[in-house]
Amino acid sequence: MLHYPQIDPVAFQIGPIAVHWYGLMYLIGFSLVWVFGRWRIKQGLSDLTLRDLEDLIFYSVLGVVAGGRLGYVLFYKPSEYLSDPIQVLYLWQGGMSFHGGLIGVIVVLLLFARQRGRSLLEIGDFIAPLIPLGLAAGRLGNFINGELWGRPTQVPWGMVFPQAGDSLARHPSQLYEMALEGFVLFALLWWFARKPRPTGQISALFLMGYGVFRFMVEYTREPDYYLGLLAGGLSMGQLLSVPMIVAGLIIFALSARKSTHAP
Repeated sequence: MLHYPQIDPVAFQIGPIAVHWYGLMYLIGFSLVWVFGRWRIKQGLSDLTLRDLEDLIFYSVLGVVAGGRLGYVLFYKPSEYLSDPIQVLYLWQGGMSFHGGLIGVIVVLLLFARQRGRSLLEIGDFIAPLIPLGLAAGRLGNFINGELWGRPTQVPWGMVFPQAGDSLARHPSQLYEMALEGFVLFALLWWFARKPRPTGQISALFLMGYGVFRFMVEYTREPDYYLGLLAGGLSMGQLLSVPMIVAGLIIFALSARKSTHAP
């Protein structure tokens, strides 16, 4: 049994300004998108420009924050925020949803694609391989904050999280997510995108890969106390991942079919 290393959530402080590790993880995540996006463009894997990449990152930041917050409000605590809507703006109190952030990013990518005269899937195929390392950084931020811990376990690497309010050894599910949704998914997408693919297949693989990995890890993650387990004994994270998997399968199949019938 391991004990969670008490990590100060504040990375450093400059006068009255405290810089938190979680915020730094967001910065690192988007920086990695920029670095690997530049590499893909310079290797001729996309005809987007560096200016396009910078615009994509800027708009995606807005999509992640707005979508992630609204998704958390709608998916996880709708009644609480409906009773006091001003709390939606209290970002410093925490509460973000990946699935909501994904919807926010899809919206901004759609607007960007229309502005550039391109298809959504074309832009998605470029950005999809860049996302997992950002997700890995975010999950590391969750671990540093000692939040989103796992369910009780007896595995040798089970960890006691003081914030859980008990002395039970739990799965370090944040690290599982960092490994699967981050590093493994990155390796899979980076390998798959190393050569031209039918439009939509890289985006589809991201949707399927993230959905499957998130669904798996949720079995080790403690359900949100205010929701518990829902239909079929599944968590909210699992229920939200199912549409991702289905959408990915459909997009992949349609893309393959279209490619097969292309002249």
